[in-house]
Amino acid sequence: MKWMLVVLVSGVTPVSTNLVFDKFSECLAAEEQMRQHYIDAFEAWDRTAAVNADRRRDYRRARDVQARRMLGNVGTCIPHADGNQPQIVAPQQPGTPQTSQPTPQPSPRT
Repeated sequence: MKWMLVVLVSGVTPVSTNLVFDKFSECLAAEEQMRQHYIDAFEAWDRTAAVNADRRRDYRRARDVQARRMLGNVGTCIPHADGNQPQIVAPQQPGTPQTSQPTPQPSPRT
């Protein structure tokens, strides 16, 4: 079985990297390397921002935003079908149709 590295942007939205590995351990190593690059980039930004910040409050606010933006991306390894094997996709079940019934309105008082 092959493994693909997928990035969850802000921990939610999956984005394919098209990086496919033969071994799960190789995929995990790539995920760890990706995470380290994000940490290194954030630390470099943080050093620069700390020196250039005019006000402490603005720096804290900007640091929180930057941390969420840069460190909120998470990598995960998912099984990937080999090109020789057919990929089986289960059909999605349609949701139960909702009937729109009018809500009863109170009769006007005379």
